Amino acid sequence: MPYRTIIEPFRIHSVQEIAFPSEPERVAALERVGYNLFGLHADEVIIDLLTDSGTGSMSADQWAAMMVGDESYAGSRSFYRFADAVTGLTGLPEVIPVHQGRAAEWILFSVVAGPGSVVPNNTHFDTTRANVEYQGAEARDLVIAEGRDPAFDHPFKGNMDLDALERTIAEVGAHNIPVVMVTVTNNSGGGQPVSLENLRGIRDICDRHAIPFFMDAARFAENSWFIKLREPGQSERTPRQIAEEMFSLVDGVTFSAKKDGIANIGGFLAMRDPEVAAKCRNLLILTEGFPTYGGLAGRDLEAIAVGLAEVLDEGYLRYRIRSTEYLGEKCRDGGVPIVWPPGGHAIYIDAKALLPHVPASQYPAQSLAIELYRDGGVRGVEIGSVMFGVPHDDGTETPAAMELVRLAVPRRTYTQSHIDYVAEVVLSVAERAPSLGGYRMTEQAPWLRHFTARFAPV
Repeated sequence: MPYRTIIEPFRIHSVQEIAFPSEPERVAALERVGYNLFGLHADEVIIDLLTDSGTGSMSADQWAAMMVGDESYAGSRSFYRFADAVTGLTGLPEVIPVHQGRAAEWILFSVVAGPGSVVPNNTHFDTTRANVEYQGAEARDLVIAEGRDPAFDHPFKGNMDLDALERTIAEVGAHNIPVVMVTVTNNSGGGQPVSLENLRGIRDICDRHAIPFFMDAARFAENSWFIKLREPGQSERTPRQIAEEMFSLVDGVTFSAKKDGIANIGGFLAMRDPEVAAKCRNLLILTEGFPTYGGLAGRDLEAIAVGLAEVLDEGYLRYRIRSTEYLGEKCRDGGVPIVWPPGGHAIYIDAKALLPHVPASQYPAQSLAIELYRDGGVRGVEIGSVMFGVPHDDGTETPAAMELVRLAVPRRTYTQSHIDYVAEVVLSVAERAPSLGGYRMTEQAPWLRHFTARFAPV
């Protein structure tokens, strides 16, 4: 049965004006920022799909909750509401608030990782990898082979390769693996979900080798919905029931509330081990703030507590996943190669397939992202060799496994007509794909270079 028109499960109560810079203005902006889309002013962007992190719209209930935020430095009642919401969902008793997910990563890996250690993951995202490597540890990606093929149709392309995990443990020794991580959904691999069966398999391996199992749970609700839709035996369960089982399988989580907390800022680190939690809180006090606010205002803690409940609403998740899929279908039906099936929060265009004439050393995904902005003011983000390439001392570079452009859809922000416009821009650029050239990097930072690097056309 064909899908009916997507209906947003909300009414719009307040609106924010969108700027419409002309094409000459967009070209001038690109030259000013060294062709790095992170450098653009927000008012220079028409449709902003750079990220879904903290860019969504909060609900009336979240705004109402913010009005009763307790801004006490220590012992804020807002913290206890927040902690109760986190523990009630995850079952994890040690809850440490932070200002966003990368702060949770920095604190965790500062405590558990170090030179010589290896952290397996299905696929590390940029900040996760950087925080692991900053401690002198190795961030090792072990996603299944299907997850490295953008065109391959598989229901759970975010799954970890369990045989590869066993081989890694045998190779480096369990004592050199401080934690096994899994990212749900697998952002760097196309926003692809991880199955309950796979999570149970990781849990079994970790138990046999006495290795803690942590989850980057930034998009846990979207992952739960995919499990409900795709995994045998799960269709009658609620997203919350599935999420609770996911959390029951891990020893701890890092979480950016800017994703499936539907908040504009915030996150947390949560775990079962009180001794590790005590060490993490010591670092929290040093870098983020007192343990009952962790760099957040009380009003933000209130908004997150409400968002953690709203994000598991079936009507919201059905709209969220279907509207992203809608954009994916428009791209695919127009002949544009994308990671298939569509992810939960974003569409990932396969720049390597669309621009086969641009070598990885000239950053085809960056070229495509630049052209989407120049053509129609749509800002996406490169997830390829700019973000994940490995530079060497001799000036060469090991390219990323995939060259993708991510179009991340903010939660409850854009309507169907906005998404139709994005699809029109993508198809317009795809028609001219053979004429697009590459770029060279003229400046780069030693860590997370994609945020500040500058480029020039080749």
